[in-house]
Amino acid sequence: MNKTILFFLALVLAATTACGRGSSNNNPVKEETMATEGNGKVIHLTKAEFLAKVYNFEKNPEEWKYEGDKPAIVDFYADWCGPCKMVAPILDELAKEYDGQIVIYKVDTEKEQELAGAFGIRSIPSILFIPMEGKPEMAQGAMPKASFKKAIDEFLLKK
Repeated sequence: MNKTILFFLALVLAATTACGRGSSNNNPVKEETMATEGNGKVIHLTKAEFLAKVYNFEKNPEEWKYEGDKPAIVDFYADWCGPCKMVAPILDELAKEYDGQIVIYKVDTEKEQELAGAFGIRSIPSILFIPMEGKPEMAQGAMPKASFKKAIDEFLLKK
């Protein structure tokens, strides 16, 4: 347990920057096309899709029950967020590199405010790492690719 806490504390400290939830610069980025399911691509989720594929907190509010069949990463982001724009291409690369091993999801906190609120998202990007067994862990801020790979290999895939 302490090893996991220290691991994610190191990830948070490695984070370079984050955006507060209240800011907007009215310079939206064109959203990537949505992928159907994996295939080496990041998948954008609505609240309904999140409830079906990740965690149905309405059905199981007291107990975490992951709905997926592979470990996952959920990126809570907004189009106006600079650090989120830095993380997006890293997650695209990781989706290709780890295709078939993990799933990478994105949740637009501007469109899915209820979902962001349910997870207490106050700073973006917020990255939720979901292993197949055990509880998920949240990291905040833009992280370098090496930190993502370390979290995937050690926490999600247990390599």
